[in-house]
Amino acid sequence: MGRFIFGTRSMVALMLVLVMGTIWMGCSTTVSERRDEPAKTEGQETKTPPPPSKYQARYYQFDDILVPGELNYDQGRSLIYESYGYKAGVMVFTKWWLDRGSVVSFFHYHMEKDNWKLVNSFSGKESILNFAKPNRTCTIRVFEKWTGTTEVKIAVGPLGEKKN
Repeated sequence: MGRFIFGTRSMVALMLVLVMGTIWMGCSTTVSERRDEPAKTEGQETKTPPPPSKYQARYYQFDDILVPGELNYDQGRSLIYESYGYKAGVMVFTKWWLDRGSVVSFFHYHMEKDNWKLVNSFSGKESILNFAKPNRTCTIRVFEKWTGTTEVKIAVGPLGEKKN
């Protein structure tokens, strides 16, 4: 009798772990590259774009840096400096349980699409992407905190001149 009860409890615990794991995986999100291509069905082409998603990528403070829609803008930790004809600063974004690799891939694709040139990148526990334009630089830092939160910091500043 004792073995039967122990076996039943083990099965209930195992099922509970499987259900919780499935729910956990279902709640995780990834950033997918959104190329402006309409979806095509088999044997039929669609010409109307899909309806906008609440996770649609958007531009925040800079009109040439597209940010994944899944990320939440943290205005309290961001700082933007703006003067006549010039804007620089740091934008901070966060999202709980977001795949760091897909965020990095998103920025690789969309920054080059917005005419930024990749200067270099570092990858390890965190990823750092450095981009440049003729008069500006942009550093994107993507890392995960121990709490499971993915944080993205985007810093934009002037390109320094070489001293002779």
